[in-house]
Amino acid sequence: MTDRDRPWLMRTYSGHSSARASNELYRSNLAKGQTGLSVAFDLPTQTGYDPDDPRARGEVGKVGVPVPHLGEMRTLFEEIPLEEMNTSMTINATAMWLLGLYVALASERGVDPSRLSGTTQNDIVKEYLSRGTYIFGPDASRRLTVDLIAHTVTKIPRWNPINVCPYHLQEAGATPVQELAYGLATAIAVLDAVRDSGQVSPDELPAVVGRISFFVDVGIRFVEETCKMRAFTRMWDRICRERYGVTDEKLRRFRYGVQVNSLGLTESQPENNVPRIVLEMLGVTLSRDARTRALQLPCWNEALGLPRPWDQQWSLRMQQVLAYETDLLEYDDILDGSKVIEAKTAELDDAATAELEWVLDGGGAFAMIDRIKGRLVQSHAERLRRIEAGETTVVGVNRFPETEPSPLVASGGASILVPDPDAERTQVERLERWRADRDPSAVARALDRLRTAAAGTDNLVEPSIDLARAGGTVGEWAGALREVFGEYRAPTGVGAVAGAPAGAMLDVRERVRRAAADLGGPIRLLVAKPGLDGHSNGAEQIAVAARDAGMEVVYQGIRLTPEQIAAAARDEDVDVVGLSILSGSHRDLVPETIRLVRAAGVDAPVVVGGIIPEADRPALAEAGTTRVYTPKDYRLSEIMNDVAQLAIEHRRAAGPCAAGSDAPMGTA
Repeated sequence: MTDRDRPWLMRTYSGHSSARASNELYRSNLAKGQTGLSVAFDLPTQTGYDPDDPRARGEVGKVGVPVPHLGEMRTLFEEIPLEEMNTSMTINATAMWLLGLYVALASERGVDPSRLSGTTQNDIVKEYLSRGTYIFGPDASRRLTVDLIAHTVTKIPRWNPINVCPYHLQEAGATPVQELAYGLATAIAVLDAVRDSGQVSPDELPAVVGRISFFVDVGIRFVEETCKMRAFTRMWDRICRERYGVTDEKLRRFRYGVQVNSLGLTESQPENNVPRIVLEMLGVTLSRDARTRALQLPCWNEALGLPRPWDQQWSLRMQQVLAYETDLLEYDDILDGSKVIEAKTAELDDAATAELEWVLDGGGAFAMIDRIKGRLVQSHAERLRRIEAGETTVVGVNRFPETEPSPLVASGGASILVPDPDAERTQVERLERWRADRDPSAVARALDRLRTAAAGTDNLVEPSIDLARAGGTVGEWAGALREVFGEYRAPTGVGAVAGAPAGAMLDVRERVRRAAADLGGPIRLLVAKPGLDGHSNGAEQIAVAARDAGMEVVYQGIRLTPEQIAAAARDEDVDVVGLSILSGSHRDLVPETIRLVRAAGVDAPVVVGGIIPEADRPALAEAGTTRVYTPKDYRLSEIMNDVAQLAIEHRRAAGPCAAGSDAPMGTA
């Protein structure tokens, strides 16, 4: 029989509602042949809030599993042997805390931390640029990252302490060249910081380099994506040799995992997402010398809502068919010697090297966050304009929209997982019992030690593990560090976008110009993101489009409370309030935001955009929402024309004294 390579690790990115429900899902997936775990945490866990914190309202258990303390970590991994499992945690600002819980659980079970294998994502740069679950500023965040890496390289040597994530940059609109450059720039910034920290000796640095891993996105252009991965391996090898003096070839390997592209999944004709996912998978599996070490696939219905276990099984089976039924793993690199592949790889290498030098010349990834963010928002705006103009084909969206009814969605809401509506209440009750049963003096002592270490220069991992063992919570850990480090608001990048409106947007712009002249002032749109959802790409593009349409735009970034949004709507005299939510918390946050907006005396129409299941629309309409936009509404010019009409109607109804008056709009 022909020798076959070992398949990559097969994962599904999952977690929802509660540690108990997620544990059952994990054990079910492992029984179906999944070979590793990829844990999705909910937004309060990711941003350092306990389930009973007012800022966590509506977000608990929505996009992942809530794990605020050691008790929930015990439940999450019940009957799962940590020493045998490769566990990936998509966690960044609170990565040190979640690793602390994992180590504390291992110690309870008598498992030495040196036997643990897995990954903490721990890439805070991409949180500033695209994903939004940061807490602290760049300096403090870099310290947390360095401390975790320095600790694991000696105490948990099989652990990947950072998963540098170009993945989320592509989701934010990055081109392949930008993914290469900005991902590698982040790795360089982190390694330079570790080297300069004094926590790792020169002799240990090659081992640190060897533990750096990456998490990469691949899109539908799988030939170019294959070349991108070959360019990644080539550039990383060069950086390891030339910048860090690593001579061991094994330590220079570009070790990466993948989730194929979610940005391109469509709400319209969602069955087309299945071939998209399969084709994208080829971009990281065809080339043996640049093949992924771990792969997780999204589900066909992610543009509709939360996938069900069956949907995750389907994605797992796609991997298994490729790995076990085809002959892909029987051959050496089938692309070696291809002039086309080599030429494209070299082209990407050259262009990405130039872009990387731009970042390094500017002071590196942390120093260049503002400017990189601007380039990403620009790239995303250009991508959306190409789709709207028909220059980039999206089958079933801007070409071949004719369709038969899909049996996959014929059952309506049954085609997605509906979160347990009582999950948040149950989680709060469990947290209250946890606090009641622990030793408060032990928690207080551990928190004091953490604050003291944070105010000084000691490594923060051991104090974090001690707090986990004492019964502390994620909110207490993050709260103690907030007292020392403060909090941070990342740049939006919207102001850096340059480009003239074209096509249908010119007609909208002219309509808005005439309305401003007739009604005594420009149309004003408030774009706001309530709750803890940090995925700001859509909100940023709405803000750019509204500006292109000639509107005045108020956009203050992510993670605003309903109270802050209501105050902004009042103080900025807006004509339309636009809310963007992708975390599934719309049924809680939208009604509360509208209530407070109306209580502030603002009667401007409220529109909502995001992943909004059809079944939820009546409740949002009853709460006072005027329009709901979802991923199928891809023509930004049509959305802006709609918003302009709402604004004009509102301005006329408010009367001629409203525009430019000192009184808030609509409060005559």
